[in-house]
Parts: sequence; structure tokens; C-alpha cells
Amino acid sequence: MSENTSKTKKAVVLLSGGLDSATVVAMAQKDGYSIHALSFRYGQRHSIELEAADAVAKHLGIAEHKVAEIDLTLFGGSALTDDIDVPKDRNESEMEADIPVTYVPARNTIFLSFALAYAETIGAKDIFIGVNALDYSGYPDCRPEFIASFEETANLGTKIGVTEDERIRIRTPLLNMTKAEITTAGSKLGVDYAMTISCYDPDTTGAACGHCDSCLLRRKGFREAKLADPTRYQG
Repeated sequence: MSENTSKTKKAVVLLSGGLDSATVVAMAQKDGYSIHALSFRYGQRHSIELEAADAVAKHLGIAEHKVAEIDLTLFGGSALTDDIDVPKDRNESEMEADIPVTYVPARNTIFLSFALAYAETIGAKDIFIGVNALDYSGYPDCRPEFIASFEETANLGTKIGVTEDERIRIRTPLLNMTKAEITTAGSKLGVDYAMTISCYDPDTTGAACGHCDSCLLRRKGFREAKLADPTRYQG
């Protein structure tokens, strides 16, 4: 899939290299946006997701892909940025019981703030993020209330928001979709999920553990969608 970079309707898309964000890129392209993707090297426990993000960006032929460098290990407090074990083999009731240790404090607030600065710079009014309120692991910054609040902040604290007629919009096309619905939609749009990585604890070759919350939800999505799971798992 390739993109006509002469399009004037630009969008910033947060691209992690995972299943959800890759699907969002394809959805935004289908809606006619010229895609400017933003990924982060933030001190996460593996950089394989950035390799996946780069592969997805190239495969889908987007206009631009930037990687921002920040260091959230300065604060720690998460199994993704600190020396904390990633939970494994939890059932859905356990996942939903509390906010898991894989939650990175304020991560989506930070990422959206960077995306907002990027959007202002290129004149984009739309920012896409692959948050999901159904098959999610209890993250407070994936809720619709948070997204609505950030959108209001974006329009109060930017030049675009206070001087132009059109509002900045935080787009969340996956918000009320199940993982099965997401994988089905992405497959129809040509997303190659073999390029993506959702695992919280992959090995050095990029093979997914198959047991963390994210792997279990991903597996469930492919199973319920009756699609072959192209993920390379350990063992």
C-alpha cells in the first residue's frame, strides 16, 4: 500500500509497532489522510517494537515517520521501564481487577503531548491513537473520558486551537472495538500483522512470550476472528 503525499489532509498517528496502532494507520489512510507517524524510544524494556513500527510504516507507505527520544526510566514505576516482572498467564478477571504493573505512568498523556506539538508544526488537525476501552488491561489513559479531556486541553493550549475555526480532534477509531473486530478490519485493509509485535516481554530475537496480558488478548482476538495468528511465539 502506498500513499499519495500530495494530499493536504494530514494526520499524526501514534505508531507503537503493535497490532492496534498498525490498524489505526491503515484506517486513517482509508479515510484519506496523509500519515505522519510518531513512535517513541522511551526506555522501554525492548526496542523490537520500534523495528516493527518502521516495518509497518514502510509497508503501508506513509508520508513520514519520526521517532522521539525520551527517557521514562528516570521515573520507573512500570514493568516496561523498571526492574519489575511482567505478569504472565492471567485470566481476564485478573486483568480487569486493578491497574497492572505494565501501566507506564502518564504515558499516553506524554505521547499525545508530543503528537500535538508535531501536529501543530505540520498543520494537522487530527491525531490518531489506538486506545481501546473493551479489550484493554485496565489502563486509565485508554478511557474515553481521558481522551475527551485531552482533546479539550489541546484546543485550549495551542495556537491552532485558539486562532482557527476547526478544532483539533483526537481520533480513536478502535475505542469500542474488540480485538477480533480490530484484527478483522485490519486484515481487510491489508495490514500485515506478522510485522507487528504486541508482547510486553519478547526475547532478543523478537519472539513474543505468549503469556503476558498483551499476548493473551492478541491471541484471543485472532481466535475469535477466526484468523490465523501470524505471531512468532517463543518455544
